[in-house]
Amino acid sequence: MTDTGDPRGVLYPTRLPTFHREPVPEELSDRIRWFWIPRWSLAAGRTSRQEILPFPASNLVVQREEVSLAGPTTGASHRDLSGTGWAVGALLRPAGVARLHSSPGDLAGVESAYAAAELHASVVEAMSDRDEDAGRRRAVNAFVTWAKDRLDAPDDAGLMANAMEDLIAGDPSITRVDQVADRLSMSTRAVQRLSRRYVGLAPLAIIRRYRLQEAAMRLREDPATTIAQIAADLGYADHAHLTTDFTRVLGYTPTSYRREPG
Repeated sequence: MTDTGDPRGVLYPTRLPTFHREPVPEELSDRIRWFWIPRWSLAAGRTSRQEILPFPASNLVVQREEVSLAGPTTGASHRDLSGTGWAVGALLRPAGVARLHSSPGDLAGVESAYAAAELHASVVEAMSDRDEDAGRRRAVNAFVTWAKDRLDAPDDAGLMANAMEDLIAGDPSITRVDQVADRLSMSTRAVQRLSRRYVGLAPLAIIRRYRLQEAAMRLREDPATTIAQIAADLGYADHAHLTTDFTRVLGYTPTSYRREPG
């Protein structure tokens, strides 16, 4: 799944700073889903809170200060932007993160510095270009060059982990781990091992995150569709179960979210 137009994950699109998603070359698409590049410049004293419901995946992120590897999360997250800045991130496929860290489960909910001095230098230099569009393209090219050298081609298990992610992300009818196991001709235990080894989360956590992303997207984009119908379409037992899940993760109800502009 490498569709850069996928709207899931961003809770308030109109509040974003300048934001681009850039595709990856075909030969890297089994390791990186896409590159994402925000850039902001805020007046002194102003802050902008960016709220997201992250994909259940890891990101390798270059900023002016450092390179960091951010693991998957099970909650919502936010970042308060101020001053002037940018980031160049790679949303990693399961087979990609496994090439950067031997135990993705240790990354869950953690963001830590990652030693990649050459990548950092080349991206910072590119993003300093006065022509922002040209700089963004150069930064992506630098990231691609680095990734081709550092991220080895996936093994068979990594490709199976990618297939698991594609299945869950692309089929809203998937609500249980046994459905994933059946579709991949694997045992439930094997799916659980694969998910923890290549994503760092239990497969049910991945399923729930994608379904909750779908719910948020539909609440925002389909105002005529009832919350009960969205819940039914996404495999929730009823309206109340979706409301409970939504409130537990995001801190507010589907109704409140739907009323918020953005």
